[in-house]
Amino acid sequence: MFLGLDTATEWVHLALVDGESAWTRRVLTGPDNSASRVLLPLADEILQGAEADRNDIDGVAVCIGPGGFTSLRVGIATAEGLAILGLQTWGFSAFELRALSIANQARRKVVCLVLDGQRSEAFLQHWDIENMRPVEPAVKVPLSELDLAIDGHDWWTPERFCPSATPHVSRSPIILKDEGGAALNALAELCRICPGRPIENPLLPFYLRETDAEVNFPAASAHLKDTHRRGTAR
Repeated sequence: MFLGLDTATEWVHLALVDGESAWTRRVLTGPDNSASRVLLPLADEILQGAEADRNDIDGVAVCIGPGGFTSLRVGIATAEGLAILGLQTWGFSAFELRALSIANQARRKVVCLVLDGQRSEAFLQHWDIENMRPVEPAVKVPLSELDLAIDGHDWWTPERFCPSATPHVSRSPIILKDEGGAALNALAELCRICPGRPIENPLLPFYLRETDAEVNFPAASAHLKDTHRRGTAR
């Protein structure tokens, strides 16, 4: 059995996969039910539904970003905590998860994936959906430059970020019929894909912007290496 975790946004996605069988959950977090509070109870709920327990998990695939600093660390820390027990771990990007979501619902060649970068910015990466690979490195752009960065391609952004992103783009985004279901199906698929990849331990987050601590206290973070600032680009 393989467990999939995605805590990159306000939505927590979980998937438990055993061969062709999959059990999934999706929960919107908030001040009273943060990712750190709901993640393990949700995992136990899924295991119970599969009539299994934590000892039945062979490995964990987790979203390593980009996304919110705190929420990402919740998922990654949970995966690394399970790794201490001897489980294998793998990381995947938020872009790969969304590219798979689109591939399962829409026929497209290249799609520009646009995620919430906060601070009136967006995280952006063009993906070859047919071959499931990024066309170019992910970047961070101001919303005012989003249309230029999309460069006339089909594009997609999460429902909750649409009101912020669409006023800055000259064409309408791709709309998924069931965004939540598509994300869960893609996460389950990644639980099957990742075990065929090299094991990642430790898991390094993928950031596209500085943390609030780096912005507010630059001297205190000056000693950090680039791998700790940015993690591993995907």
